[in-house]
Amino acid sequence: MTAIEITELCDPRIAVYASLTEHQLRNRLNPEKGVMIVESPKVIEVALRAGYRPISLLCEGRHITGDAAPLLKMCADDMPVYTGSRETLAALTGYTLTRGVLCAMERPVQHEAAQLTAEARLVAVVDAVTDTTNIGAIFRSAAALGVDAVLLTRQSCDPLNRRSIRVSMGSVFLVPWGWIDHAVETPRSLGFTTAAMALTDNSVSIDSPLLAGAPRVALILGTEGDGLDRSVIEAADLTVKIPMSHSVDSLNVAAAAAVAFWQLRRK
Repeated sequence: MTAIEITELCDPRIAVYASLTEHQLRNRLNPEKGVMIVESPKVIEVALRAGYRPISLLCEGRHITGDAAPLLKMCADDMPVYTGSRETLAALTGYTLTRGVLCAMERPVQHEAAQLTAEARLVAVVDAVTDTTNIGAIFRSAAALGVDAVLLTRQSCDPLNRRSIRVSMGSVFLVPWGWIDHAVETPRSLGFTTAAMALTDNSVSIDSPLLAGAPRVALILGTEGDGLDRSVIEAADLTVKIPMSHSVDSLNVAAAAAVAFWQLRRK
């Protein structure tokens, strides 16, 4: 382990933690050089065990022999570990570190949807969902309830956004995922029955035999405010809804996803 004490806010060695935006970290022009920031020992451990490659660690000095110690044993001996006081790190990152440990990691290589879903029975298609909290919650439910893969249209939030990772509690590292251009056409071309979650006059219940009998299902989830675009709803094989009481017409997209995942899970 190489411990490096940080005392200056402008130290370029920790720019990845302190000054780079999510857009800069993602590095769209050179995805193979992209970086993500993972926060808290538990979530970092999930990423390491899933095979993600660490670049460096940032933590309070006291955590080197505390919360960060098990993580350091999982990393290369020459990996830089930047350290400083709680006050210094709060000034560097702009907020007090909840668990005192951050890890910069290489972004994974992206795989094509066909490769991700070759043996999948149930996939979630996330269409233009832009809230980082919702993305993280969807991934956490997907991991817990047996969704085989998550496909996101390019208008959606990056699952490897720092907040999405934190909200998912590392579940973004456990479920295969990738980007697609078309919410309906792509999963249909891969052999999935496409089911759009929306309230229409033709919507069937999420427990409909039409879904239960389908060998492969792609459940399409829409934006937080307006829901799915009309063109997506009309193009899907089925439109499905969750029956509700007390005149409530809909749930938050993350909550609706959890209910639907549970209903469509492998029996």
